[in-house]
Amino acid sequence: MQSGKQIWAGRVISVLAVLFFIFDGVSKVMKIPQVVQSNLDLGLGENLVLPIGVLMLLCTLIYIIPQTSVLGAILLTAYMGGAVATHVRAGSGTFPILFSVVFGMLVWLGLYLREPRLWALVPLKKSE
Repeated sequence: MQSGKQIWAGRVISVLAVLFFIFDGVSKVMKIPQVVQSNLDLGLGENLVLPIGVLMLLCTLIYIIPQTSVLGAILLTAYMGGAVATHVRAGSGTFPILFSVVFGMLVWLGLYLREPRLWALVPLKKSE
């Protein structure tokens, strides 16, 4: 059984992740010069900034909707996996890679703590 504290912790974690993803997506859609430059530094063309931002926002929207949150988590995990691959290829260093991995994990942790269907699917301890 989930406790109220676990559900609220999941909500807080999910909100923090969603706020980051919205910030990231909007900054790409608005083509903020520093964001465009960082994408160029990673080897991504300026023409890809807008589509990547829109994709980020769509995946986040799917995650926010309770009925599609599991699909959203899968899509956000794939997006963050792409970020990891991009940073590895560009030789960005440890921090950007770990940052992407951690946010991918936060997506699932937040969802797991607030979604009873996942507790039944992936129990962390044996039922008594």
